[in-house]
Amino acid sequence: MSSHRRLLPGLFIASHAIAEGTLTRRQLRIRGYRRVIHGVYSDPSIPLDHRLRCRAVALLMPPGLAIGGHSAAAWYGAPCAAAHDPVTVLRPPDVEWKGPRGVRVHRSQTPFDVVRDADDVPVTPPLRTAWDTAALEPLGTAVAALDAMMRARSTNSDELTAMTLTGVGQWGVAKVRRALDLVDPRAESPPESRVRVALVLAGLSPVPQLDVHEGGEWLGRVDLGFPEAKVAVEYEGAYHFEDGQIVRDDVRYARLQAAGWTVIRVSAADLRDLSGVVARVSAALQGPLWP
Repeated sequence: MSSHRRLLPGLFIASHAIAEGTLTRRQLRIRGYRRVIHGVYSDPSIPLDHRLRCRAVALLMPPGLAIGGHSAAAWYGAPCAAAHDPVTVLRPPDVEWKGPRGVRVHRSQTPFDVVRDADDVPVTPPLRTAWDTAALEPLGTAVAALDAMMRARSTNSDELTAMTLTGVGQWGVAKVRRALDLVDPRAESPPESRVRVALVLAGLSPVPQLDVHEGGEWLGRVDLGFPEAKVAVEYEGAYHFEDGQIVRDDVRYARLQAAGWTVIRVSAADLRDLSGVVARVSAALQGPLWP
């Protein structure tokens, strides 16, 4: 039995519970336990998120492996991966493990350290997590995670820059450097980061978390702003519809529009067509290359 097959709160390996007589197969079916990953179940009262799936995978992993990359970023202030995104696992060259469906195992050519959380789940340290996230993920996803890690102060720009200098010749170094060029911890959400990256790649230069003033009056803060053109881009996530936030946002938008600002509202659905978002912003700026 792997030393990692410990008991984690609310999680259990079904075959072990049945073999030990703690649970029968019938009870597993009728009590409503949730299958988190193949072979691992949880109490249905526990919210299903990506970190829970990582913890479930950790129960199955042999020694020497660690939760890494985009998945490990959740431990460092960047819970960007969705519940059903693949769980990223790092393994050394001398340990063979494919993992169940829903797990992405990356064979690391370089040694990596392992840190353990309060539940003894093995994860890669912050800097290694940042590197693998940038090297393995699409650019927008990687920048969003690194923005959040820096905002949480899990790492900083000096450490990340030094990492690329010492990583000359390593796998993925070009992708890591490209991501670091776009990191900006002023971003306050992963979707905001993704929209900003799409705009920057299109040649635009939005200012994150821009405070807008008019005639000495503060009109509000916008997610992304183009002050010279008076164009604002606002991402409206689920929070927009909670606790009267929609009313407060509408009042803020009205103040901005009264002062001559154009407010472009972006939703989760728009993230599936970022080129469309870029086109809307470019049209508002009256050209794709506003300075």
